[in-house]
Amino acid sequence: MHAIGFDDAPFGRAWRGDVRVFGAVYAGRTLHGVVSGRVRRDGRNSTAELARLTVLAGEQVRLILLQGIALAGFNVVEIAALYEATGCPILVVARRPPNLEAVRIALLAHVPGGARKWRLVQAAGEMESCAGVWVQRAGLTPTQAEEALAALTVTGRIPEPLRAAHLIAGGVTRGSSRGQRV
Repeated sequence: MHAIGFDDAPFGRAWRGDVRVFGAVYAGRTLHGVVSGRVRRDGRNSTAELARLTVLAGEQVRLILLQGIALAGFNVVEIAALYEATGCPILVVARRPPNLEAVRIALLAHVPGGARKWRLVQAAGEMESCAGVWVQRAGLTPTQAEEALAALTVTGRIPEPLRAAHLIAGGVTRGSSRGQRV
């Protein structure tokens, strides 16, 4: 299975500019490449940027993995639009389901364009329990999601493309990465 996992770089709470995003490209459980780009903190460009980076990663990519539905704070990824733009199924992975009421309140009270972003969160659907994690998906069945997680997970519960993207993002931004759980 060829997959790409995306994660954003760490950024300060007061940061308001662009945030680096890294993609780890895998063939099975082997890292084959890294791509990077930028998305705006609390912006609207994450879907287009991830589509661009997926194309840049190569036509062999068959699955896109995200750790959560937003990058750079609340730059919400439109998973159905990303699936349509790339032809690659999308699997959003989280250790536990988000507190949607807290997300709704934060979006509506503090984030420019929060109502639109809240609609995007709702459009992605409820997170489902799958293989020890919680997922949202576009373009694949629950069985296919479970098979993908099994094929791409080596240690812990998070698939290697996401784990590697997290380590790369931290290492490049901070100068070193931490092997913390992601």
